Amino acid sequence: MRIMSWLQKLETRSIVVTLFSVFFICTFSIDSHAEIALGKKLYNGKSSLILNDDLSFTSTDSTFTKLKNGKWVQNKKQLILYDAEENRAASADTFNILYSTEERISLANGKKQFTFRTNKKETYGFFSSILKGMFGLFCLILIGWLFSSDRKNINWPLVVKGIVLQLILALLILKVPFVEEIFEFISKGFVKVVDMAHEGATFVFGDFVTGEVNPWVMNFATWILPSVIFFSALSALLYYWGILQKVVLFMAWIMKRIMGLSGAESVSAAGNVFLGQTEAPLLVKPYLGKMTKSEIMCLMAGGMATIAGGVLASYIGFLGGEDGQAKIYFAKHLLTASLMSAPAAIVFAKIIVPEKETINNDLSVSKDKIGVNALEAITNGTSDGLRLAVNVGAMLIVFISMMALANYILWWTGYWTGGNALIKSWGHYDSLSFEALLGYILSPISWIMGVPWSDCMTVGQLLGEKTILNEFVAYAHLGSLKHIMSDKATLMCTYILCGFANFASIGIQVGGIGTLAPEKKGILAKYGVKALIAGTLACMSTAIIAGMLF
Repeated sequence: MRIMSWLQKLETRSIVVTLFSVFFICTFSIDSHAEIALGKKLYNGKSSLILNDDLSFTSTDSTFTKLKNGKWVQNKKQLILYDAEENRAASADTFNILYSTEERISLANGKKQFTFRTNKKETYGFFSSILKGMFGLFCLILIGWLFSSDRKNINWPLVVKGIVLQLILALLILKVPFVEEIFEFISKGFVKVVDMAHEGATFVFGDFVTGEVNPWVMNFATWILPSVIFFSALSALLYYWGILQKVVLFMAWIMKRIMGLSGAESVSAAGNVFLGQTEAPLLVKPYLGKMTKSEIMCLMAGGMATIAGGVLASYIGFLGGEDGQAKIYFAKHLLTASLMSAPAAIVFAKIIVPEKETINNDLSVSKDKIGVNALEAITNGTSDGLRLAVNVGAMLIVFISMMALANYILWWTGYWTGGNALIKSWGHYDSLSFEALLGYILSPISWIMGVPWSDCMTVGQLLGEKTILNEFVAYAHLGSLKHIMSDKATLMCTYILCGFANFASIGIQVGGIGTLAPEKKGILAKYGVKALIAGTLACMSTAIIAGMLF
C-alpha cells in the first residue's frame, strides 16, 4: 500500500523523463561489436589464442580447449573449434561469444568464461566517456530527485559543489602527477601495514619450527581476517593519540567551507572515510540528540557510502592477492573511492532529505577516549576487531550458503519451466540462478554508468550482491571474476562496491546509532531505506567519475 501511495504522488512527467533518460543512455551506451580479431595473438594470462584468416587456430590454454590447433568457424554468436583431422561433431568445442573487438574476445562455455586480449590496453573515446559519464550522473541525480521528500527545497548549489568536489578529488589523485605519486606512496605504506598484519598471522598459524605458513593454511580465515583485527587495533590507537581526530577535523573543515554544512554532519562525513558506520557517530556523540532530520539522513548516508579502514585491508587482499603491484593499484583506488564517497553521500542525502531547519555550525570532535592508556586502547580495538572478523566470517558462510541454496531451487525451477535452456541460449549464464537474475535486472544500471557492454551483466550481478547481501560477498566474487572483465569495468566495480550500502546495514545503523541517541531511533528507522538509496547512488557516482577518467 505504501508503494502504491508513493507512486501516486509522483508526477507523470517525472516518470516519463526518467524512462526517456534511461532509454536514451542505454541506447547510446552500448558499445559496438566488431568482428573477431583475425591474425592477432590474444592473451589470457600466460596462455594465448590465435584465430587466423584461413580459419585455422592455435591455442596454448588447456583449460580453454584441449586442442592445441585445428580449425575454427563462427556460427552467429558461437565460436566452434575442432580438430581438422577428426570428426567435427566428436572433437568440437563450442563457445558463446559474449563480446568481441579488435583487442578483446570474451567467450563462455557452460559456467566457464574466458577472456583473451591483445597486448594493447583497451582504449575508450575521451568525449564518449565524458558524455556517458555526464548522462550517468544526470540520471543518478534524477533518481535521487524522484525519492526526495521536498523537491522544492533542494539546495542545488550544494549539489553542484559536491559533484565538483568529487571531480577535483578524482582529477588530483588520478591525473595530477605529483599528487598521484603522493597517493601511491600512501598506498604503498597502506599495503606495507597490511603485510605487517600477516606477521602476526604467520606466528599464530605458521609452522612452529620453521616459522613459515604452509600454502594450504593460507586461506580467508587465517590470512584476510587477521588484517581486520590488526587495523581495528591500529585505528583505536590512532584515535587514542588524537591523530585520527585531527585528520577528520581538517577534512570536515574543507567540506564545511565548500558545501556550507553544519559542523556535526561535516565531522561525521569526514569520520566515515576512516571509521565504520557505527564508530563515526561517536565523533559527534554530543550533538546527536539535537541533529535535524536532514543531518541524521546525512549521517546515515555517509555510513552507507563509505567503508572502515579495517575492512579496506581485506578488500585489498581480495583484489590484489599476492601481487604487490596489484595490491598497491587497488589500495590507491579504494582509498580514492572512500574519499570521493564522503561528498557524494552528502549530495544525495541533501537531495533526498533537504535541510529546512536551523543548523549548528560548531565544528569540533568529541574528546572521548576509548581507553585510559595506549595499551587499553589497543586491547579494546583488538576485541572490537575480533568481533568484527568473526561476524564477517559468519556472514560470508551464511550468505554464500544461502546463494547456493537459492541457485539450487532456481536451477530446478528453470529445469521444469525451460528457463535454463532459454538463459543458456542468451549466452552469458549457463542456467537460471541468483547471479543471472541480478545480472539481467541490474544490467541497465550498468549501461547508465558507462560500463562496457560486455561487462554489464557481471557488474549488475556484483551490484546486486552488494546491495542484497553485502560488499564482502561482492568483492570476493570480483576477485575471482576480474580476469574475465575489462580493466575499465574492474576499476568501476572497485568503486561501486566500496561502501556499506546493503539492507543489513539499516539494522546495524538503527541499532548502533539508536543506542547513542535513543530519541532519534524513530527517525533512523524511517530513513533507513532512503539512506541505503543515497549511499548506493553515491558509490555509483564515484564509479561513473572514475570511468570518465579511465
